[in-house]
Amino acid sequence: FMSMPTTRRHVLRTLAAATGASALPQSVLAGSAPKPLPLACNQYPWHTFYQREGRNWAANPDASLAELAASGLKGYEPIFTSAAEVKTLLPLLTKHGLAMHSLYVNSTLHRADEAEKSLESVLAIAEAARPAGTRIIVTNPSPIRWGGPENKSDAELTEQARNLDRLGAELKKHGLTLAYHTHDVELREAAREFHHMLLATDPARVALCLDAHWVYRGAGNSQVALFDVVKLYGRRVVEIHLRQSIDGVWGETFGEGDIDYARLATDLQRQGVRPHLVLEQCIEKASPHTLNGVEAHQRDLAYASGLFRKWLTG
Repeated sequence: FMSMPTTRRHVLRTLAAATGASALPQSVLAGSAPKPLPLACNQYPWHTFYQREGRNWAANPDASLAELAASGLKGYEPIFTSAAEVKTLLPLLTKHGLAMHSLYVNSTLHRADEAEKSLESVLAIAEAARPAGTRIIVTNPSPIRWGGPENKSDAELTEQARNLDRLGAELKKHGLTLAYHTHDVELREAAREFHHMLLATDPARVALCLDAHWVYRGAGNSQVALFDVVKLYGRRVVEIHLRQSIDGVWGETFGEGDIDYARLATDLQRQGVRPHLVLEQCIEKASPHTLNGVEAHQRDLAYASGLFRKWLTG
């Protein structure tokens, strides 16, 4: 996680066996939900577009969500740091006709002294979000230092996996699914952190939010590695973050590029999986600059709706 996680942290301050998937809550398993969830969008890409324009996404949530709704999106995945933020946002979601079937929250789970407080916070956020119909709680356990080269010790990985499993168990009691998310740092050193979080947790308690591009980038821009992950853990995937790059650089819109998303859809369909789809087409310094946030997300929505038509229409 190079420059991007530091920025995401700032946003937060301002606002396994593949067969194990059969034990996940039926409400989020592919093909078993009453109806497909609408295509959603995470908060972070909007922040990157606003930042490029010298604006602040969090400064006026009402106006910001009005722009998101103007793009045609019907689902929103916010980033939360407290239950109070959830309660403030819920009326605005209703006002703008936006569903919140998932939310994103960071957590610190590799240190026992910090994990208890972190678990308490995530559970409070989840409880506050349940009235909105939220089903999936996405968490990315924090690294030792955002943007730093440090890697967690074996003892810290063991502690983190234990706490991740505990969190998943508590959320399951309330009918919610915990989805483990990564950036690129978890793919370092033979991806030992990524694999241990999935192999040392119960698939009935901890699902996977597959951020396809962070896996791709973290493995050295490797589709081989990405599709190996899909083969190993595909049946645990309950959500996908959709982002595309062209020659290694994040595109301004989601479309054709380095990752074969059509193959990704096919591979997951063969495993009987139909995850919640969440756009996260962020921009970085080298990305093209031709569109504003609304225009870019209109194109993202059109392309993704066509590519994943079967998933979105049942």
